[in-house]
Amino acid sequence: MKPSPSVPSRDFGASPEALTLAAEPIVRAALLEDVGRGGDLTTEAIVEPNRAASARIVARTAGVVAGLNIAMLAFRILDERVGVAILAGDGERVEAAGVVAELEGSARAILTAERTALNLLSRLSGIATATRALVDRVAGTRAKIADTRKTTPGLRVLERYAVACGGGANHRFGLDDGVLIKDNHLALAGSIHAAVAAARARAGHMVKVEIEVDTLEQLHEALQEPIDAVLLDNMSPAMLAEAVRAVDGRVIVEASGRVNESNVLEIARTGVDVISVGGLTHSAPALDLSLEVLALS
Repeated sequence: MKPSPSVPSRDFGASPEALTLAAEPIVRAALLEDVGRGGDLTTEAIVEPNRAASARIVARTAGVVAGLNIAMLAFRILDERVGVAILAGDGERVEAAGVVAELEGSARAILTAERTALNLLSRLSGIATATRALVDRVAGTRAKIADTRKTTPGLRVLERYAVACGGGANHRFGLDDGVLIKDNHLALAGSIHAAVAAARARAGHMVKVEIEVDTLEQLHEALQEPIDAVLLDNMSPAMLAEAVRAVDGRVIVEASGRVNESNVLEIARTGVDVISVGGLTHSAPALDLSLEVLALS
């Protein structure tokens, strides 16, 4: 069984090898949470240790697949001999009733890892599906759809990967790889000038500085400072368009706040470069997937 290649967005920074290294402890922790101290009481009582099975994972609803190789780790951690054939690569669309993967091997491993694998796969595929919906909506504009730090604690690297599989871009991964001066920072710094000066003094020469603004007055003030990007927070489309004209290509323009499928195209048409959407990772519904055992031997 030869896995098909994954096709994540070029905006995802981690290599496949690095992603696997990051994912494995997450999958192991999820298995431990499910198996607990006593093991799979049901499967171990009913299924003999040497029993083999074949199974398939099926999409009950249409969507975009993400995290198949990650989810398959759950089976292989329990028994490395479980064979997996991935039929829909990460980033590919699948129709309802479409088979995304087939498995062969230990029946115990397949049944015990089932829920862990499906939980991860459904979650990540749901994020990829939600991302692709917005990416498709803004097709033909310059805007990129990006995620935020509103991720599930401990799952950020996987959820960011899912956004990339859906065609989205990744924002800063954490607090340590970019400066984003927000309203609460400004409240404590006292002014935009003081905040930017302090950030520039601390940050290295390769670190970008972005500042969040709520008004056009703040924007004009921010543009006097040595910044790389502005985040226009909760502005109307009319204000966004005016802000884009004021920036005139001098810095990257990001829009954020209350973005959804109904308004994302109007926001994109204002000319912003990036539209960041927290809902991609904190509110995306899981894609409905199931595992079906086909035969036992």
